[in-house]
Amino acid sequence: MKSEKQSVVVTIDGTAVQVPASTTVAAAVFLRYGVRGTRTSVRGQPRAAFCGMGVCQECRMTIDARAHVLACQTVCRDGMAIRTEVAP
Repeated sequence: MKSEKQSVVVTIDGTAVQVPASTTVAAAVFLRYGVRGTRTSVRGQPRAAFCGMGVCQECRMTIDARAHVLACQTVCRDGMAIRTEVAP
């Protein structure tokens, strides 16, 4: 019988966060911060995940040093480094 991990640890804006395995990055950030923007528009307005399926692209974040990754379509992996645009 294969043993599967129940949780993974990711780093969100420099803070280690434990989340359930198979959690998307967008959900992990929501668990970390609650409802708040994760980036800003060109006008400086807060933006966050909206559609949950990658169409709106409002969930773009830097993940493992790759910019503009769709967080709602990316599953967390152990050790993943996530950076939002509006770190507190």
